[in-house]
Amino acid sequence: MNYINKIKNNEVLDVVTKANKITKKNHSNTVTLERAILISWWCEKGDCSFCYMATEKKRINDPKKAKRKVYGILAEVELCTRLGWNIEFLSAGYNSFSTEEIKNISKKIYEITKKGTWLNVGISNELKEYGEEIIGITGSVEVANLELHTSICPSKPLEDISNMLNVAKDLGFKKAITIILGLGESLEDINYLIKYIKEHDIDRIIFYSLNPHKGTKFGESSPPSSLYYSWVVSTIRINFPKIEIICGTWIDNLANIGILILSGANGITKFPLFKMFGTKYGKRTEEEIKWTGKELQGTFTDKSKLGKEKSEYDPNYDKYIKRYIKESLNDKY
Repeated sequence: MNYINKIKNNEVLDVVTKANKITKKNHSNTVTLERAILISWWCEKGDCSFCYMATEKKRINDPKKAKRKVYGILAEVELCTRLGWNIEFLSAGYNSFSTEEIKNISKKIYEITKKGTWLNVGISNELKEYGEEIIGITGSVEVANLELHTSICPSKPLEDISNMLNVAKDLGFKKAITIILGLGESLEDINYLIKYIKEHDIDRIIFYSLNPHKGTKFGESSPPSSLYYSWVVSTIRINFPKIEIICGTWIDNLANIGILILSGANGITKFPLFKMFGTKYGKRTEEEIKWTGKELQGTFTDKSKLGKEKSEYDPNYDKYIKRYIKESLNDKY
């Protein structure tokens, strides 16, 4: 079936309906809330044309100043675990933390979550250094078009990402890729994406909608439409019934959530957790999930789940947990 023709014929809902049936057959009825844990605001590359780090105003040139405090990172993980959120992955720019540092952080996360975490820390040649603290490796493919990838992410060769994913498979890790929609890709590029997923035996795909940053090449661009987003997700679900799909949206696009879940998303991500928690926006997020007929793992509204202002694992986390709880209880929206 030609799904490219279907979107042109305004039959998106037919594709979404089929994808939803496939998801119900192959996955649980649960939708997860996912949290990417950023561990640094610095990137050695800093030239992906959509990224805020590509702008001089946002770029932090001193990697030491850009590194988050490890205790703060782990306190965030602990609080996410209390709320029932999954850790989407550890995220960092290139060479912001050493492999040994990332491994040690991941081991601490394992102690808290009782499961391995995903990594999204750039192209690495040291995957063999990791153990059970890591469940999978994420490659930032970003755009499903080789020519566009080369121009948009000049310092992240797709060949190197692909090789890393192949090594990850050989080492027994799961494999994931990230894709940002709205970077100039065409409908036909979905065929390239399907081929890439097959060739590299991808277990998980994380979709994001372009979030335009002023000062970047895409600063004046618009995010893709919700129906286009849902068509892409549905098409991947139909072609890969068992793949895990995570979809990212932002606070100004919460209405995307329902249609993306019906399109095949197993989890949703890309929220300012501590600012949205317990607010009307947190409630809206839960309502979007409720009306899909799915069950929500975790909470965006239950303040009792925040717990005490003390860590269950390490007193060094206490001041950060206290800060995060305070931020979560302040209705900043």
